Amino acid sequence: MLRTGCQRSANLCRRAGPPFTNTLGGSQQWRRDILKPAKNTICLWYDGHAENAARFYAETFPDSSVGTVHRAPGDFPSGKKGDVLTVEFAVMGIACLGLNGGPLFKHNEAFSFQIATADQAETDRYWNAIVGNGGQESACGWCKDKWGVSWQITPIALTNAISDHDRAVATRAFDARMHMKRIDVAAIEAACSGGRLLGRGAARTTPIKLRQC
Repeated sequence: MLRTGCQRSANLCRRAGPPFTNTLGGSQQWRRDILKPAKNTICLWYDGHAENAARFYAETFPDSSVGTVHRAPGDFPSGKKGDVLTVEFAVMGIACLGLNGGPLFKHNEAFSFQIATADQAETDRYWNAIVGNGGQESACGWCKDKWGVSWQITPIALTNAISDHDRAVATRAFDARMHMKRIDVAAIEAACSGGRLLGRGAARTTPIKLRQC
């Protein structure tokens, strides 16, 4: 029954209709994409707030937008005729579909978006946007938005550090991350250098204080 319902919901978003409505931060790309839907789309289940979530993502992340908003042609278990049923959107170029399926299923850490950031400023911007909008901090660069979707805000410096060919460097970076919530790029660099801030001058004279998860 659930599978049939999801198939019907998916079919609704492929039917002909207004090709470009309620768009935020998008482009005419949506007009082209509606005629050639993505072969693989991430479907996220929301309890009535799919459109709000999609618009928040579009406002927060670059290369993100809201496409067509589909309203239910009739009553359904978690809503009425005319309520928003599905919302097409993209997060950093990844095609997604928000489904207002009701309260039955909840998000958890088994699925997350991993966002690669170039520096501390970009890391802080996304982290603060998510947590400051009713979300919550987790551990090791993870946080949740107000709808329960998990996000990994991951500086490229961290990814490079924990995959370093020098396993001692990788281990120090990995151990440093385990004490963090939001990733501290300077602390990761310091751990990689054995206490010396890379490219920032003299070695620290006191131990690095890291936040506990």
